[in-house]
Amino acid sequence: MKKSDVLIIGSGVAALQLSILLSHDKNVRILTKSHIKNANSYLAQGGIAAAIGIQDDPSKHFADTLEAGRFHNNEDTVREIVNEAPKLIGDLDKQGNIFDKDQLGNLQLGLEGAHSEKRIVHSGGDATGKNVIEYLISKLPESSKVEENVFVYELIMDHKQKRCIGAKAKTEDGTIRYFYGDYVILATGGCGQLYPYTSNAPTVTGDGIAMAYLAGAEIADMEFIQFHPTILYINGETKGLISEAVRGEGATLVTEDGTPIMEGVHPLKDLAPRHIVSKTIFDYIEKGHEVFLDIRSINDFEKRFPSVTAICQNNRVNLSEGRIPVVPGSHFLMGGIKTDVMGCTSINGLFAIGEAACTGLHGANRLASNSLLEGLYQGKKLSQWINSHSKKNLIPDFPRPVPFLQEKSVFLPDVQVLKERMMKRVGIVRSKELLEEQQNWLQQLQVCELTEFDAYSTQDLTAIFMYVSATLITESALTRTESRGGHFRCDFPDEDDENWLKKIIIQKHKGEVAINHEYVETALAN
Repeated sequence: MKKSDVLIIGSGVAALQLSILLSHDKNVRILTKSHIKNANSYLAQGGIAAAIGIQDDPSKHFADTLEAGRFHNNEDTVREIVNEAPKLIGDLDKQGNIFDKDQLGNLQLGLEGAHSEKRIVHSGGDATGKNVIEYLISKLPESSKVEENVFVYELIMDHKQKRCIGAKAKTEDGTIRYFYGDYVILATGGCGQLYPYTSNAPTVTGDGIAMAYLAGAEIADMEFIQFHPTILYINGETKGLISEAVRGEGATLVTEDGTPIMEGVHPLKDLAPRHIVSKTIFDYIEKGHEVFLDIRSINDFEKRFPSVTAICQNNRVNLSEGRIPVVPGSHFLMGGIKTDVMGCTSINGLFAIGEAACTGLHGANRLASNSLLEGLYQGKKLSQWINSHSKKNLIPDFPRPVPFLQEKSVFLPDVQVLKERMMKRVGIVRSKELLEEQQNWLQQLQVCELTEFDAYSTQDLTAIFMYVSATLITESALTRTESRGGHFRCDFPDEDDENWLKKIIIQKHKGEVAINHEYVETALAN
């Protein structure tokens, strides 16, 4: 049994930013189910969006974010975060000096899809996430204790106080441990591993979202999955992300015979919003074509994109030929645990930050390089709020630890079956028929009805969380009878602002999935 002032579950950019900015008189514990660097934040290539260019302004960043999000965003959240972005970048650059600069010492700014200006700050060419995470780790204070290879699987609730007071976890040998905190923060990322093609780290399986749902928290916007257009595709397998910044530098998408596929599809062509590019590639692949990134127009490709170059070379892609084979894959979850801009959930004592949270910043489709920005912002905002509150012993009594239990197996199909069915039925293109097939299959498994988890292995718990998250996505996608952002219904191919400019909120109620609607306060474009 371990008690902390602040208990953080996850180790991405939001978690680390929060930890280093908390007052050093706070006892902080970070739990991660793998190595501290094994997270999506570490894999982020492109950079961080901030309106710091001479021709740029936060109002332009604001407009681009709403346009990409198809006006499903929370305007107040968007405005607050993009206005803070230049200061966040300035502070990080001043303290860590990690961003790429030109010969005059000015920050280099890249261009990515759906941005109207060059505003992508990057580090090490295309190693932004890696360098930011390593810097934040280096700044962790002694008051922050990191425990690796600790698999958190259940939130501990004090039903008298109606608040979350901690979490249960298992170590590698199966021992059950209890962790308590006055403030419990989920920073566990999204659920990209629900699909066979993904840019996500192997650890990103929807754990935090599933745990929050099972504890009774509100979950929002789960139908909005962003499929990144360009993931390296070799012999039927995805091998790593090819940053959107590559297209920002001039690469174009072509078929095997060199036909450009984005001509006439969107005014921004290859830099159109991600859902449009992904669907276009998907359509060509469905017709039997192969799709490639033509990089021949980019000078010094290896120097500008060292991480992409290494991925390609490790997979025997001959860059001298100027073509990289790609396929769309799950990349980012716009939905998640419903929170305010700071991270407060619908459960007292429980917070969610980073990709696990749904703040309303991203709307129906995330604007490129807004994710690390959101993590930095939320970490700072939540630290300020916690620092302003004096220490309180909010946990009256510690339950006795549960002794080691004989493991039992949950009867679920292999997770690879789930991944394939999610891609086919709840992937880039969806329909009522396919979604109902998936809904019926998932309901028969009755995963969302489980209430006891102590006896399951970590492998089985991972599968359970994946199936819970898949259920939430499927139910939301079936409910939204329109197409918007990362959610495309071929039977409802158009946006329906009159009926569907609202969030789908899912909450566990008496053992069942309860679905409600909440209108989005946003202004539509003329």
